[in-house]
Amino acid sequence: MSKLSRKKSRKATIFDPALMRAAFKQSFLMLNPLKMARNPVMFVTEIGAALTTLVWFMRITDFYTCAVTVILWLTVLFANFAEALAEARGKAQADSLRDSRRATPTRRITESGEIRNIGSDELRAGDVVAVSAGEIIPGDGEVIEGIASIDESAITGESAPVVREAGSDRSGVTGGTRVLSDEIKVRITAGAGESFLDKMISLVEGAVRQKTPNELALTVTLAGLTLGFLLVTVTLYPIGRYFDVTISLPTLIALLVCLIPTTIGALLAAVGLAGMDRALAANVMAKSGKAVELAGDIDTLLLDKTGTITVGNRMASDFFPVAGVSRKRLIESAVRASFGDITPEGKSIVKLGKAELGGDMPSDRHTGKVIAFTAQTRLSGVDDDGHEYRKGASDAVMEQAESIPEDLRRLVDAVARRGSTPIVVMEDRAILGVVALSDILKPGIQDRFARLRAMGLRVVMVTGDNPLTAEAIAKEAGVDDFIAEAKPEDKLAYIRREQARGRLVAMMGDGTNDAPALAQADIGIAMNSGTQAAKEAGNMVDLDSDPTKLIEVIEIGKQLLMTRGSLTTFSIANDMAKYFAIIPAIFLLAIPELSVLNVMKLATPSSAILSALIFNAIVIPLLIPIALKGVKYRPLGADALLARNLIIYGLGGVIAPFIGIKLIDMALVACHLA
Repeated sequence: MSKLSRKKSRKATIFDPALMRAAFKQSFLMLNPLKMARNPVMFVTEIGAALTTLVWFMRITDFYTCAVTVILWLTVLFANFAEALAEARGKAQADSLRDSRRATPTRRITESGEIRNIGSDELRAGDVVAVSAGEIIPGDGEVIEGIASIDESAITGESAPVVREAGSDRSGVTGGTRVLSDEIKVRITAGAGESFLDKMISLVEGAVRQKTPNELALTVTLAGLTLGFLLVTVTLYPIGRYFDVTISLPTLIALLVCLIPTTIGALLAAVGLAGMDRALAANVMAKSGKAVELAGDIDTLLLDKTGTITVGNRMASDFFPVAGVSRKRLIESAVRASFGDITPEGKSIVKLGKAELGGDMPSDRHTGKVIAFTAQTRLSGVDDDGHEYRKGASDAVMEQAESIPEDLRRLVDAVARRGSTPIVVMEDRAILGVVALSDILKPGIQDRFARLRAMGLRVVMVTGDNPLTAEAIAKEAGVDDFIAEAKPEDKLAYIRREQARGRLVAMMGDGTNDAPALAQADIGIAMNSGTQAAKEAGNMVDLDSDPTKLIEVIEIGKQLLMTRGSLTTFSIANDMAKYFAIIPAIFLLAIPELSVLNVMKLATPSSAILSALIFNAIVIPLLIPIALKGVKYRPLGADALLARNLIIYGLGGVIAPFIGIKLIDMALVACHLA
């Protein structure tokens, strides 16, 4: 599948002709009462439409009954169309993904080392396969040997290749992606039908979508309102008989449909589906609609400093030897400690050392034993020619040093106070000095944090830097708190403390050591490039592996909640205007005093009822764009958002029906239909 088809499916317009045709057909298939029963409001509307149809068959020439019947069926179809259109957008993305989920020839490596050619649909979790340049990776897994450049455009829609390497936090690969260079061995972690791609397809199609807690609560509330209005409507018949007014069944049903919250009842499912669709459009795969919705309620964000708050490529900027050590010796040892270090920081130390030493630069003979950096030891280095060269966090190096120079703490603090990261260099357990690694904040990050604070969110920076460096960067960035010299268990402990205070926490991670914290967090976003353990622990996966995506996910979640709240407010508010249209129309002839309630001065009782019913129906398709696109996101606090929604959707929901119903009434009179 080309990246163009993936991008096209993500960016399809709401009223794309192909999607409209599919939704139109599906809206009729959804009239099945078993499907309609999932939505109590629209199920009652469908029953009402069926009853008026029976009445119309008995009075086939009655225009009023015919009009009520047609409008009621249109109301149900419009509601079905809204949900079907949201599902069609998801299925369009699923179809583009399904193109890449095809059986491919695979070279499975047996336990004896023999290579067998099988189909990818025969693979099971635990199998090891070999994949060379130009071949499709047959299933989800982790690289256990080798390094390769991977084209993930089938998943992300982006053509830029990514590097996946065995033993790193970026060892995860996804089935359906293509190897561009070299050869890797992959241990399959998901069998046929259980892959990441399969889960994506099921989720975007809505096949495994479950209602979120808020959606369930709102559905129960709407069902309760519907039952209440049903009882009110039933009691109107004997009341009418008391006043010598016989209310026909079509009129009672029209009244009921206008009273119950059909607008939000019709759009509720579409809002939830569109929320997941917007998340996927941002290249974030949510494992459930609950995760997207919960993102809107997050109180605390844990953000890694490197790559999220800062640019991420920390570069060596200067060397500071301790007293009694020459600058040249410090640079030589720092360079030797960085041989074999493939990180940008390690490479920058070698580059800066070469610039300063020139021809005196020590050469890498590739004979030394490389000591890799880990989150636990927080240092790295090389054992070569009988010498031990180490570099790392100040406290980690000092724990292994035989003695601590008197001026070391001063040098470390001086580097840290200017916002750089101090890396202490040691040779044979003797501390030689400090290397300063400088990083810069991402452009506009302070403004983005200000927007998050305006929404009431706390931003916590997580960094392996010492407290002084962390404090300097935290002040410059404008975060609310920081975790310095952070180890995986520190993240987990902080999340638990925040949750004990009643706060909801979101974080992002990519390594196996992040898995416990990702599982503990209310929203855990794993990078697609990360390990399988991290992706299994999180409830979302970022296909772009972008550290800043967490902020965007929060905004998507808040937009979902804002959209549902706004449409609910509008739906309930516009019912008020319909009361003034229908109630006076029903009893006006028997009780002339009710004419004071006919504030819209509608022409006749039948035109009043038909006008209210028509408005009730056409408002549904008019609001579909808002339901699918979402209301415009604004970084405001809860009080400001509530006030804004009450003005726009509350007051607007009261005023709009008065205008709309009056205009429809005038049109009916002009066409001699009233």
